[in-house]
Amino acid sequence: MNMNTRNKDKAVVIFSGGQDSTTCLLWALDRYKEVEAVSFDYGQRHKKELECAKEITDKLNVKWHVLDMSLLNQLAPNSLTRSDIDVDETAPTDAPPNSVVDGRNMLFITFAAVYAKQKGITDLITGVSQSDFSGYPDCRDVFIKSLNATLNLAMDYTFCIETPLMWIDKAQTWKLADDLGGLDLVKDMTLTCYNGIKGDGCGNCPSCKLRRAGYDEFVARYKTN
Repeated sequence: MNMNTRNKDKAVVIFSGGQDSTTCLLWALDRYKEVEAVSFDYGQRHKKELECAKEITDKLNVKWHVLDMSLLNQLAPNSLTRSDIDVDETAPTDAPPNSVVDGRNMLFITFAAVYAKQKGITDLITGVSQSDFSGYPDCRDVFIKSLNATLNLAMDYTFCIETPLMWIDKAQTWKLADDLGGLDLVKDMTLTCYNGIKGDGCGNCPSCKLRRAGYDEFVARYKTN
């Protein structure tokens, strides 16, 4: 039995270049001596995601890697990978939103874990949040705990999946970025918009609405005297 001990000096951040993963990257940089970021090319609708990821990691001087996950696009067609499928403007009540990419977080975390193990890294950081669940089953805490146990068994290795945003809302996520000195970076350089518009985004897609509502609440809750 492999009895590796947790390496608390190094971490791998699963990184999209969006608000949540960038906040997690800042969080990791505040806590670990060495941080690497891993992004995924899965045929996403907007390659600008990867451009933003590179710009942010360059600015923060973080080692960045892109892994090819193009098979995911073939297996799970959805509005984030297919230009002929319009993104749901409102979340449906009887089914997950069509922006759900089945198995995405499971595959991303698993491939990041394989990568991390080769480098002797145990800690994986991901920006999933049950507070902003929004119909995405692979953002739930129970899923993360289950996958963590599975990865440990599958690779006979002690991983620790850290989820800094799991129990906080979007306003608190903005506050965390602010506390870490990265508010302007997150506000201006990240890409969260489903329509591929950097920064404040299109303002109409569900992701932009959630981001904007969170920012307005952040200002009202924490910045208004």
